[in-house]
Amino acid sequence: MHNFLDPAILFFVFGIIAGTLRSNLEIPAPIARFLSLYLLMALGLKGGFALEKSGLTPEVATSLGCGLVLAIVVPMIGYGLLTGRLSRFDAAAIAATYGSVSAVTFITAVQYLESQGIDHGGHMAAAMALMESPAIVMAVVLANMARRREETVATGAPHGIGKILHESFTDGTQLLLLGAMVIGLATGESGQQAMQPFSGDLFKGMLAFFLLDMGLLTARNFGALKGQSAWLLAYAICGPLFHAALALGLGSIAGLSVGNTTLLMVLAASASYIAVPAVLREAIPEASPSVYFGMSLGLTFPFNILVGIPLYAAAAQHLA
Repeated sequence: MHNFLDPAILFFVFGIIAGTLRSNLEIPAPIARFLSLYLLMALGLKGGFALEKSGLTPEVATSLGCGLVLAIVVPMIGYGLLTGRLSRFDAAAIAATYGSVSAVTFITAVQYLESQGIDHGGHMAAAMALMESPAIVMAVVLANMARRREETVATGAPHGIGKILHESFTDGTQLLLLGAMVIGLATGESGQQAMQPFSGDLFKGMLAFFLLDMGLLTARNFGALKGQSAWLLAYAICGPLFHAALALGLGSIAGLSVGNTTLLMVLAASASYIAVPAVLREAIPEASPSVYFGMSLGLTFPFNILVGIPLYAAAAQHLA
């Protein structure tokens, strides 16, 4: 119940209501882009400051290793489950979407843990960056295998693995997150004090503003879910729950803290609706964007924001 009374979450709900009512309320695209960049910069700085305090501990290395394992296992499981029900291209696209991560879901989870007084490591932001690309690369490989198997000719310019990797690691948002983390790590406590008004005091309000925009966008993408099979809609909810359970088991075996296990669960359960769709439009044009984009933004994202995050935190507190 506490999560629903959080102002940022309530602004997300308000955005969904306003969008459903077809209100003309709108956040201009340049402002929405600025808010996204601000949140990533603030998150990177927080992660760098925290990592400078903790140092490279065994738990840091273990957390990053767990994140990498999940980034490979989750899309493999998704593709295996989906290939018998969808085309191989749609299966690869959905596997990439759910194998990658959502930065906004992660940022909201960090804010939730802080509001609950649950400690977590700033290095989990590095785990988020590490988990973004493997699923995309795997999806492109699977799609290329499907093209050869079906003896089809790919449309548009060819996208080799090297180009996909380059695009993934040099993407502006990815670079901003990593760059801010390095700056936070280099400046330490003095940098944290200097940036506190920017990365600390403003953070909650900026997150609320951004989630308002995400609520509006979510409501406007509900239409993409019409006509989809009930099995796919169930996967958009049950898949993330299963992925979170995998992360919970992995975090428990690895001995991660409650906060870090929660964030690992959130990352495993989240689905990308920005980075992956942007790449897949060109890399796998045969896949239907209304399927993978509609599932991730129309169902999985609001489920994780409203229900998933407190559920994952409670499970980690009981079992981690």
